Amino acid sequence: MRATTGWAIHGLPDPNQLFAELRQLSADGQGVTRAAYTTSETAALDFIADVAKSYDLDVSRDQAANLVVTLSGQDPLAPCILLGSHLDSVPSGGNYDGAAGVIAGLLCLIRFRRLHQTPPQNIKVLALRGEESPWFDTACLGSRALFGELAGDLSRTHRNTGRSLREHLESVGAAIELIAAGRRLLCTAEVAGYYELHIEQGPVMIERNVPVAVVTGIRGILRLPAIKCVGEEGHSGAVPREMRHDAVFAVVSLLHRMDEHWMKMIGQRQDLVITTGVLSTNPHHHSPSRIAGDVTFSLDVRSFSRPTLEHVQTILLDEMRAIESERGVTFTPGTKYITPPEAMDTRMRSHLMRMAQRHNIPAIEMPSGSGHDAMVFARNGVPSAMIFVRNQNGSHNPSEAMEMSDFLLASELLYQALAEKMV
Repeated sequence: MRATTGWAIHGLPDPNQLFAELRQLSADGQGVTRAAYTTSETAALDFIADVAKSYDLDVSRDQAANLVVTLSGQDPLAPCILLGSHLDSVPSGGNYDGAAGVIAGLLCLIRFRRLHQTPPQNIKVLALRGEESPWFDTACLGSRALFGELAGDLSRTHRNTGRSLREHLESVGAAIELIAAGRRLLCTAEVAGYYELHIEQGPVMIERNVPVAVVTGIRGILRLPAIKCVGEEGHSGAVPREMRHDAVFAVVSLLHRMDEHWMKMIGQRQDLVITTGVLSTNPHHHSPSRIAGDVTFSLDVRSFSRPTLEHVQTILLDEMRAIESERGVTFTPGTKYITPPEAMDTRMRSHLMRMAQRHNIPAIEMPSGSGHDAMVFARNGVPSAMIFVRNQNGSHNPSEAMEMSDFLLASELLYQALAEKMV
């Protein structure tokens, strides 16, 4: 397509090579593992920093230990434009989730440099740390640190090392005392806007056969990572059904009822997805011949409507109480996390769609069902926009399959939005 020819500029790095070298740094035999705040994530940041330095771009670390690559503008005191995404991955994940946004931003800055174009204000690429939730059981750590949101999370422990988030932040040089005090490390008045390019993590763009999308908004999340159901253990052959307090059947009953509510709400045209990604009996007790006495499971509920999230929470608690009475078990919801939905900036979205049309880039508008750093910037008052790249086989797995031609089209859209001096 015509738009990809914009990258045929002498001296630009080959994105295939950049992704290949990044993959090699963190290959784990299946996919890639770049664990948050560990040497694997730091190696990825250092790699991006070295590439940026080789093109005479300014490189630094902010007080949250995120990487910052800067292209100076005509007025360095004017509010800057931020581009970026994250460089950590889930365990045995894909090589494009997060990294595509960082590399796209870097390519845009290098292209400005090679064409001797100076933007009106500074443009900065952020390679953010710790966006993925598996490492500390909470997400977007690098971006949340910038807005003073990590003070209550510093005692969380890393799934691999067992060390606290505080210790990990200290080890990478973050300003831990400021973070612990809930101080903002980024002044929003100094930021004109934030752009994040990211692979789509679902099948919509594949099904609709479109390479690029402009994100309208990001689903909010209600997450209960460790709900516990406690019943009573017993012999599988000796306890009649009416005398059982079976934790497994209680949980199955609860999930079945939540699925029925989900189908009903979809029929009412409400936006909703519900997932149980963790479900386990006590490994020290479970046996094929034993009635399970306790089950731990998770529930992840997402919607673009906060009232819908709140309604599902009410339904969940009501159904727990009903099943407790019916089956003689006890549910303990545990810690609850709520992330409200966030709309992307209308002006930035409209500009991106105009640029797509002007430069013959096939693009649609669509929402994001996955959380991203962009929602952290948006809820803290930074005008934010996202660009999705078509990606086969979903995400959070080694089989991510982003076509480089699609990546270059999306990167072209990002570059043209910057070149048109929109913000």
